[in-house]
Amino acid sequence: METSIVSPPGEKDTSQPQQQWEKKPQDNLDSTAQCRQQPRDLPTETFERGVSPDRANRNPENLHEAEHLVAGLEGDSDKSHESTCEIPESLQASDVWYCPDGSFVKKIIIRGHGLDKPKLGSRCRVLGFGFPFGSELPEGWTELTVGEGPWRDETWGELIEKCLESMCQGEEAELQLPGYSGPPVRLTLGSFTQGRDSWELETSEKEALAREERARGTELFRAGNPAGAARCYGRALRLLLTLPPPGPPERTVLHANLAACQLLLGQPQLAAQNCDRVLEREPGHLKALYRRGVAQAALGNLEKATADLKRVLAVDPKNRAAQEELGKVVIEGKRQDAGMAQGLRKMFG
Repeated sequence: METSIVSPPGEKDTSQPQQQWEKKPQDNLDSTAQCRQQPRDLPTETFERGVSPDRANRNPENLHEAEHLVAGLEGDSDKSHESTCEIPESLQASDVWYCPDGSFVKKIIIRGHGLDKPKLGSRCRVLGFGFPFGSELPEGWTELTVGEGPWRDETWGELIEKCLESMCQGEEAELQLPGYSGPPVRLTLGSFTQGRDSWELETSEKEALAREERARGTELFRAGNPAGAARCYGRALRLLLTLPPPGPPERTVLHANLAACQLLLGQPQLAAQNCDRVLEREPGHLKALYRRGVAQAALGNLEKATADLKRVLAVDPKNRAAQEELGKVVIEGKRQDAGMAQGLRKMFG
């Protein structure tokens, strides 16, 4: 998201040069092209050719193996952190802040002053140290704008943004992540400009920001980064969910695209839930039916998977992706039946 929708009224302490955290997007992509490369990770639509009983726990080596799964993102023609953080006994409760989603714990080293904290559109002057190799975050002083810029696309960028939104000016803190064995990441918020809470935005502003997040998410998805794409789709949904019901139709597209990312990330339960939300609004949505069928198959719910895939084929009998997936489900069902029969023979033989 390169263009600022919320312009801060002024800046504080801009004596340090701003570092550009840019990633070169892929250009000239056909709007109907399917995603065909898959990295590791994503938060954020895991399947290989052939049937395997542990499909829900495996990621494809690349998106060539998941091409039928994706079948193009919606509109072309977000929770993985469930673990909780444990506070070391040496820390005092008053020195610690829990991120509400459980993704990290902040230990305050030096308290800031004032009550204001960065909001959407705030330009923050930040000093950071201890980022892990490969995080693509530079150490030292830099300027970051809350709610804007490609620096937020990766996992660490998202964590840094959440931490900044909890800090006062002059605060210095360490981030401690569950399961992360590296040294703590240390952040200092030197200064920031005034921003706005999401509830202060007009409906048109929220919709514009959501469109930017969606466009950035689709760009990341096509570039083989479903984790970053899921974060963008999730942020867009959070903006639109604050609007009065039933909300804009954009929500249906975002839920469907988020489901595609979650399947690729090995999160079939979340994918099925997002497909449910799509189908509540559009019961005949074929992509949501197909993706929910794939998710149910990964969860071992073969009857539900069969029902969804047959509904797709009833409307689109030539849908090759649905045909292949239904074939896999049938084979898996026969394999399970054969295993059960063998077990019964052993038990009563």
